[in-house]
Amino acid sequence: MIFARYMMNSKEIVQRTLSYDNPERVAHTFGDSDLVFCGHTVKTHQTDWQQIGPKRWERLDEWGNRWARIDPTSKGEVVAGVLQDVSDAERYMFPDFSNPADYQKAAATRAAHPGKWTVGGLPGFAFNIARKLFKLEHYLCDLMLEPEAVHRLHDRIDEQLAHMIRGYAAAGLDSVMLVEDWGTQTQTLISPDIWREEFFPRFVSLCRLAHDAGLKVFMHSCGAVGAIVPGLIEAGIDVLQFDQPALHGIENLADHQERGKITFWCPVDIQRTLQTRDEQTIRAEARQMLKRLWRGRGGFIAGYYSDNASIGLDPKWQAIASDEFLRCGTQQGLENLLREETI
Repeated sequence: MIFARYMMNSKEIVQRTLSYDNPERVAHTFGDSDLVFCGHTVKTHQTDWQQIGPKRWERLDEWGNRWARIDPTSKGEVVAGVLQDVSDAERYMFPDFSNPADYQKAAATRAAHPGKWTVGGLPGFAFNIARKLFKLEHYLCDLMLEPEAVHRLHDRIDEQLAHMIRGYAAAGLDSVMLVEDWGTQTQTLISPDIWREEFFPRFVSLCRLAHDAGLKVFMHSCGAVGAIVPGLIEAGIDVLQFDQPALHGIENLADHQERGKITFWCPVDIQRTLQTRDEQTIRAEARQMLKRLWRGRGGFIAGYYSDNASIGLDPKWQAIASDEFLRCGTQQGLENLLREETI
């Protein structure tokens, strides 16, 4: 894989990508990534991974939720939330994200990577955090049956997220990123109407806070979340990171770009396309995203799924996608690609 030299540094490439201002190449997160991720040091309840059996490791996260995994390298998942139900939230000691000292690590990371676009990690917005604090099915039921109590829980979470946004802004970062898995393979986990009523105003408020502090807002979600994409764009999300662009439909994503200045950050689809293990199919989807989502103007970041092992994939297949993104992801490369297709 060959990385050419360019006049613009990573930060300018990403800035121009988000503003649709004709970056000289496509922004990307593989190889010499244009993005550098920064974290905080809050560890109120957190413990390190400990092996407790032949194939089981456990730890507590900073919220007190118990995670487990079956090998020493995977991300794992929450197996027991810190709360039994929403009534416990009134007595729960939240992590405190208000201490400026907890963002010194983020500032040091930024200083160590001049010319890179920096991203401060958020654990999600209210939905992703609350649903891990107690069992998902209990949380979804309480969302319907105890809406006032859940609303108060969300308010307390939002207070801590606001501290995090201010902390990353003070550290001089360029953006924050939240992980919010809203979808199954076919639909959102809750109805779009409930999302609009309970969560849309929270997205608006926190996006406004970030923007006022000079930060862009990135968001990841797995699953079929097309029903809420227009609302996310309206709320102020700047970048949507999807690992399944084929699930959404590349043409549908391109249509969203026509209605609002949104940037999509995607690898070649990790479930449908990479799993074919067919070089021509993989290269074709990379070219399609460049033609329809990047277009030489911006609005697209070429991605790389970081955990090949978890999806049973030899890294060479993503290397093929990365190669095609680099080969065609320049102004001249895109021009050549479009010319070839007219011959």
